[in-house]
Amino acid sequence: MHQVLIVGAGPVGLTLAAELSRYGVQVRIIDRSPHPTETSKALVVWSRTFELMDRMGCTPAFLDAGLHARAASIRNGRTVLGHTGFDTIASPYNFALMLPQCDTERLLNVQLQALGVAVEREVELLGFSQTPTHVEARLGHADGREEGVETSWLVGCDGAHSTVLHGLGFAFQGVAQGDDWMLADVRLEGEGAPPANEIATFLHRDGPFVVFPIPGGRSRIVATVGKTVAGQSRPDPTLSDVQAMADERAGGGFRVADPVWLANFRINERKVSDYAKGRVFLAGDAAHVHSPAGGQGMNTGMQDAFNLSWKLAMVIRGEARASLLDSYTPERSAVGDMVLRNATRMTDMGTLAHPAAQAARNLVLRFMLGFHAVQDRMAATMSEVEIAYAKSLLSIGRHAGDRFPPPQHDGPAPGSGTMPRFVLFSADQARGAALAARFPGVLDPRPRTPPDAQSLLIVRPDGYVGLSVTSNDWAETERFTQLLAA
Repeated sequence: MHQVLIVGAGPVGLTLAAELSRYGVQVRIIDRSPHPTETSKALVVWSRTFELMDRMGCTPAFLDAGLHARAASIRNGRTVLGHTGFDTIASPYNFALMLPQCDTERLLNVQLQALGVAVEREVELLGFSQTPTHVEARLGHADGREEGVETSWLVGCDGAHSTVLHGLGFAFQGVAQGDDWMLADVRLEGEGAPPANEIATFLHRDGPFVVFPIPGGRSRIVATVGKTVAGQSRPDPTLSDVQAMADERAGGGFRVADPVWLANFRINERKVSDYAKGRVFLAGDAAHVHSPAGGQGMNTGMQDAFNLSWKLAMVIRGEARASLLDSYTPERSAVGDMVLRNATRMTDMGTLAHPAAQAARNLVLRFMLGFHAVQDRMAATMSEVEIAYAKSLLSIGRHAGDRFPPPQHDGPAPGSGTMPRFVLFSADQARGAALAARFPGVLDPRPRTPPDAQSLLIVRPDGYVGLSVTSNDWAETERFTQLLAA
């Protein structure tokens, strides 16, 4: 019996499978599609996702394959209303890596195969039930054969039409956004095209026109094409349609050419309240879907996987109490709420219809984005380095829940290697080593040196502060560790 059955082999499922496998957990990952994603789909990998991916050891391959976008701009025709550089992001990865989803999946598959796990394709989850000790699932194969399997845990990473979500009976609450949108992956030719290392949003009275750079000299164009009419679907756009919209909304000066993907789509903004029930979990689009504004969707899903993987691994390995898993829903649901809220606001701002509201929006944006502090905050939000878990069940102390910046630790990042342990940073190395010796599967002791020696920290395997107390508060440190340990 495999310890974890993962349904869905997109970026989220692949990330979860690779992380669990790295920690020695036996996984089985299935997908009903006969092949991986073949289109660009999600395009952006942000800074915080890369910091977490560092633990996997595959970051260099991603950096080599992608395009490093260094800024984002908001424009009105040829006029730049605001410009945000990503160089101020407080991360070793102070840029947006533009990489088609098909390449993201390819690279994650390489990582997973190196760990000895292969995706089982044309295998579909038909249904499941759970007991206090395991989950019983029914799988359907391409040849019509059905298979009954038992697994300790089941995770649905199977998208917005998730079979796992349906089986749990959870409500996918939310609304459709209300507009039809156009997508075009093309080449831009001409001096009037936005910079090739910049995400450019053109605001226009008829709706937004957004250009994302893609590796290989291509760009992704996303724009509204009109209000959604129930029961009706629009034909896919032609290259002439895209050119006409570029001329109208982006001020012209460049030509669109060589299309590889032209499509229409609609935006749903939906989310579940609970990400788990018993031994079954949801991650990624199975738990939350929203506007592509800001490029947060895939990153949020992958970070769901990072959050869940070390917790599941510690419980499965017998090193942590099962109650550790109770922190998954409140932590990631709060992040999902924030991402959904921000994406909705950005979409609503870009799709304002009233001319007076549009004019006021443009004036405010031009004024506010003139301040470096506003630019820096926007970059930090987009890159997701501001995500924190201050209200988590696992956060105790003044700075608990905060991201522990990579430059602040010596040696491997917390969570690296094959053991998902918390890192104990203390100035009293002897006492730290003694406590870690009592809980070897939970704590990894490391020295805390000036000017930080006055605090005692326990940092989670995903690089967030769990405990933050004074350097002599060993009683609270022991209580925190005992709450975790099995």
